[in-house]
Amino acid sequence: MKKRQYTVIDLFAGCGGLSLGLYQAGWNGIFAVEKNPNAFETLNYNLIEGKQHFAWPEWLPVGPLNILEINKKYKKQLGKLRGHIDLVAGGPPCQGFSMAGKRVEDDIRNKLVFSYIDFIDMVRPKLLLFENVKGFMYAFKKKNDVDAVPYSEIVKQQLRDLGYGVHAQVVDFSHYGVPQRRKRFIMVGVLGGKDSDAELFFEKIDLQKESFLKDNKLDSFCCVRDAISDLLRKNGQTDTPDRKGFMSGLYGKTESNYERYLRQGIRKRQVVPNSHSFARHTVEKVACFQNLLLNYPKRGKRIDGKAREGWGIRQRGITVLDPEQLAPTITNMPDDYLHYSEPRIMTVRECARIQSFPDWYEFKSKYTTGGQMRKKEVPRYSQVGNAIPPLFALQAGLVLKEMV
Repeated sequence: MKKRQYTVIDLFAGCGGLSLGLYQAGWNGIFAVEKNPNAFETLNYNLIEGKQHFAWPEWLPVGPLNILEINKKYKKQLGKLRGHIDLVAGGPPCQGFSMAGKRVEDDIRNKLVFSYIDFIDMVRPKLLLFENVKGFMYAFKKKNDVDAVPYSEIVKQQLRDLGYGVHAQVVDFSHYGVPQRRKRFIMVGVLGGKDSDAELFFEKIDLQKESFLKDNKLDSFCCVRDAISDLLRKNGQTDTPDRKGFMSGLYGKTESNYERYLRQGIRKRQVVPNSHSFARHTVEKVACFQNLLLNYPKRGKRIDGKAREGWGIRQRGITVLDPEQLAPTITNMPDDYLHYSEPRIMTVRECARIQSFPDWYEFKSKYTTGGQMRKKEVPRYSQVGNAIPPLFALQAGLVLKEMV
């Protein structure tokens, strides 16, 4: 008997966090849409050329793709996919909605929400999995005395009009074994179903999380130390293979179930983790960091405002990580976090660990960017910070298979 294939299209795929989790859960990718060349390079290396997770139709070029262009150019081909797609996953870029950054209603990225609706209208998948920041649920300030409606409500209503039962809630990924405080707006849609059918997803994933973690020898609570204690600089270092003039750390001994889980699948004799390249700090910065590690009393709390000056911090703010607690939400800014025991910022690999990416998943393109290029480039730190944790995506994928 032929095995049932579960088909998925990933929209706004980024570097592939959601696609990776769904692949691990046994889903078959049809194609993924990601317009940024840096993020696409990572996705392509790992899941298109690497694991060959995507079948990829002949009519669609393999490369960075824009959803607006796809909707316009391939309308006919997308229409032919109707009835053949089980799941469309992913959510539009969230910067315009973010509570962490500046909320901008006119941000062009917010309009991508409507391109998403257009895509769903053409393809009509059986299920939807939509992710965004919590700010997606809140209305922007009203203009002209017209009551503002949150984008989340507009999207839900438009999906209901297309025949979907929908339910959404804020999910804390730390409840699913991810070692950080990361809360996101998650919405599920069921074609031809009621809102209560979509709500079942949240009930099921909550009921199954303990057995999932137990089956994978993972703990229900994972702190920062559990995630990255085998990546210390004191393990030794060597030249970074893909970053001239920088040094990378070496693997140390695994000390937790989480580290063992994420190191599965790496090459047998691999001693240098991918993207574990240390920043080059000035002597003054190292001294400042050392002072914070020794004397700053509030681990895990952001140092900003006036407190920065007293500690000699020039950047906008920094958090000294607490090894025994969850990490704060990993962002796309490398300077935001100070390692809990070494006077340095976190490496890309350490951030990826906290985001639950396995070590075999290699990040590509530049490590960092700056200035005006921030608007165009998505370097490795940003790729990791923008991603959906694969460990949550895997659990979501298993539940969604039961709902098809």
